[in-house]
Amino acid sequence: MRRLAGVEPVVFEVAQGITAIDTFYAGRERYTAAYLVAGSEPAIVETGPATSFEPVVGGLDRLGIGANDLAHIAVTHIHLDHAGGVWRIAERFPNATIWVHERGARHLADPTRLRASVESIYGEATMASLFGTVEPVAAQRIRALDDGASIELGGRSLTAVYTPGHAKHHMAIADSASGTVFTGDALGIHPPGSGVLRPATPPPDYDLELALTSIERIREHARGSKVLFSHFGPVEEVDRICDLALERFRRWTDAVGEAVADPDDLDEVVRVLESRSAADAAVDTGAEAALDLQALETMSSVRLNAMGIAGYWKRRREADQPS
Repeated sequence: MRRLAGVEPVVFEVAQGITAIDTFYAGRERYTAAYLVAGSEPAIVETGPATSFEPVVGGLDRLGIGANDLAHIAVTHIHLDHAGGVWRIAERFPNATIWVHERGARHLADPTRLRASVESIYGEATMASLFGTVEPVAAQRIRALDDGASIELGGRSLTAVYTPGHAKHHMAIADSASGTVFTGDALGIHPPGSGVLRPATPPPDYDLELALTSIERIREHARGSKVLFSHFGPVEEVDRICDLALERFRRWTDAVGEAVADPDDLDEVVRVLESRSAADAAVDTGAEAALDLQALETMSSVRLNAMGIAGYWKRRREADQPS
């Protein structure tokens, strides 16, 4: 569903003291969320891209968070649909400290390489349309998080859970008060109402074994509570969704490993994954036609996933070559 001009900010409670804010990424409703976590030092988890600035700030304003009120900005990783708007949100909320995994911190302070990488994948025009501009964040405002480190909000804390696989700098974030875990992209993409779970396996870091271990770490931390997808929203059946994520990441990756002799043949990798995606959609929804495929492709395109899985198999096969 596309957002229409003048639509009011969309916010809704998803857990104790946690409210989702629809970022309207790529103009689409209910596909990407930022989350406000209450406390005497309130935090936002994820910002969306720079193009989501108005919906996110509008949501925070609706929730009573003024320019001097936000204390923390945390992101699960620095991919632009999650963190491209950090610099704009930081300008709007000058008292907020920015938290990111230590491997991503330098790219927020100097996004030159990050911009170049995204442009090489999407092209300059698409990058500008989806993400907008990406500007540096003042280094003195950035704090690096390692596994197990916490952000104190007053009465509750957010703890980093290192979850590589999707990216080397990816972390889930566990809330002490509700037990909820913010998953970022570690479990994949799960549009509400569709039943679909699509893996997120982008270049250059995708690694199957790390991804599977990270899914189990999220299960361990969220057991008895729920998970919050960045794409999109809450899921209470933690074991079910983690089991499905394990199955999907394995199947997508193994399908390429079994069927594609040359991982540099990207068109063949895409063909294999398009077939796998159609089979998954039939299981999840009963009919692929029930999906908004254009929106799903924007969140996690088959071609982008193919690039990550192809890179994974190329590294694996090079490592297996006798020295």
